[in-house]
Amino acid sequence: MVKINDQEFAYLVGYLKENFGINLTQKRVLLDGRMSTYLAQQGYQSYTEYIQALKADKTGKELQNLLNRVTTNHTYFMREPEHFEYFGKVVLPYLEQTVKDRDLRIWCAASSSGEEPYTLAMILHDYFGHKVPEWDKVLLATDISQKVLDIAKQGIYPEEAIAKIPDQWKRKYFRALPGGKVQVVDAIRSQVVYRIFNLMDPIRYKKPYHVIFCRNVMIYFDTPTKAAVVEKLYDALAPGGYLFIGHTEAIARPTRFHYIMPSVYQKGV
Repeated sequence: MVKINDQEFAYLVGYLKENFGINLTQKRVLLDGRMSTYLAQQGYQSYTEYIQALKADKTGKELQNLLNRVTTNHTYFMREPEHFEYFGKVVLPYLEQTVKDRDLRIWCAASSSGEEPYTLAMILHDYFGHKVPEWDKVLLATDISQKVLDIAKQGIYPEEAIAKIPDQWKRKYFRALPGGKVQVVDAIRSQVVYRIFNLMDPIRYKKPYHVIFCRNVMIYFDTPTKAAVVEKLYDALAPGGYLFIGHTEAIARPTRFHYIMPSVYQKGV
């Protein structure tokens, strides 16, 4: 088993924090536990040898392997359901009245394996009903891990993954596959566009977003990094737009955001 020394740990922690905002300063056991077996399997004799390969790799493969292993992509359908209830009952009626061009722009900024954006797509489909064709409402879903984005694009999950969603959704929005699996139907999958994106990078957009879900990712950032990301998200929202973050997260005050309820914020009109 390859073990990490202090210098190697310091380099990887600094690299991840500077480039991706991921702060593993207090997570040495986690980092070593997730990487040491991989290094041994790939024939690396030390972390230093691996770091040299990481620096030299122009394909991005080793970087993706690193991100896939050190990031936690724990998610599931209807996670933190109060957010989805508020989105359907309060946010969508508000946007239906205020978005005059019917070009609805929603961004899931840490989409992981797709359960969150697909949940939003189902809520949108239910809410707009027969008016669906009248609205441009493609969801953008991003993550830094190509591995989870590939899973999300397929929209295939174990049958038990949808156990807690409404029965009508199971019938309407999923189709059974062999081997105890289900797949999100094409009508919903086509509403989500997946892209790889690093929240440390500038946010580029043609028009600002009406809703941003950025849940359970800023817990990995230190305070200055989190503050910088919050400012970028604020600027990326249209006036009156909503930001949803994780239940264990909060935005430090003072902030330009208006506090609505725990983990839900709104940009001023």
